[in-house]
Amino acid sequence: MIAGAGIVGSSIAWHLKKAGCRNVLLLEREASQGQGSTGKSMGGVRAQFATEHNIRMSLYSIPFYARFEEMTGSPAGYRPHGYLFMATAQKHLDYLRANRRLQNALGLVNVEEWTREQIVARVPLLRADDILGGAYGPTDGFVDPWLAMEGFANDALGRGAEMWRNAEVTAIDVTSGRIATIRTTAGDVATRVLINATGPRAARLAALAGAALPVTPLRRMICPTEPFPGIPKDCPMVIDMSDGFHFRPEGRGLLMAWSDPSEKPADEPVVDPLFVERIMARAVERVPAFIDLTIDPRKTWAGLYEMSPDHHCILGPAPEVEGLFHANGFSGHGVMHAPSTGRILADLVLTGTTSIVDATALSVRRFAEGREIHETAVL
Repeated sequence: MIAGAGIVGSSIAWHLKKAGCRNVLLLEREASQGQGSTGKSMGGVRAQFATEHNIRMSLYSIPFYARFEEMTGSPAGYRPHGYLFMATAQKHLDYLRANRRLQNALGLVNVEEWTREQIVARVPLLRADDILGGAYGPTDGFVDPWLAMEGFANDALGRGAEMWRNAEVTAIDVTSGRIATIRTTAGDVATRVLINATGPRAARLAALAGAALPVTPLRRMICPTEPFPGIPKDCPMVIDMSDGFHFRPEGRGLLMAWSDPSEKPADEPVVDPLFVERIMARAVERVPAFIDLTIDPRKTWAGLYEMSPDHHCILGPAPEVEGLFHANGFSGHGVMHAPSTGRILADLVLTGTTSIVDATALSVRRFAEGREIHETAVL
């Protein structure tokens, strides 16, 4: 059983069915899928990370998205427009170079170091007087999170999985230290395995089974613009490392985002009415032509990241309760790593091991044992 039918839960269901698991049930707390973090995502996918585990997960996930229709029968909208990180200080450039050495060692060999001139040639509207250089990954890009979620879920259902909607977990019965019965608003189900894929609500669900999970919801906001002709449709995701402002094309306009370092944990994704003004100040500073952007503040939306203490996902069995598995704490990387997460969880549930990553390193036990994996390439 999988609690949470967003893109992560749907991928897990698909991978379980693909591996031959007979009984797979998805629980969706809403009347329809994608109402949580999946539907609020910016849809970026990248392999330019600073840790081995995230790089390995991307090396599975991005090629999967490139073949998504072949694998599931549905498109995911993968667009390999690239991610462009722009360094405005020597420490940023050194950081990108160190990451690239690790990426190369793990088989990610297409990330390029770009000069200021190469960056301006690709995105001419940038103010570039302070840009020292950057890094560009040509197979990074974007997917449509909604399409990918539906593709995973629909094919899983076609292979015999089930989905209960309006089925919020209200209690978990544990017998002799093992998952026994899941009580939901749609009825009760006996099961020996429960996979927690409930995103920002993951800690609450784990607590129902008596398990501790250090996952905290954190608000992030995205600002869509009206049509803007100055940015080409194949523009990459552009990240200003000086302040974290980033943008990418979407339709005839743009999606803009910025992670406010002063943001505090929040349970509800409510839009800050001052966000548009604050992000526009950063946008115009980096791209002066953005002064002509038209923005309807009512279209800005907020979602919730599910943050772990080291900004790295928590995957695998819960030590307190046999049969409870975590698929949580993605810290903004749930959509891009949904394919690899699905494979890893299916492997762990069915065989106890996986070849994608060192699963013991991603266990929740790492926090008590002082084995945290600090991902610093977080947007």
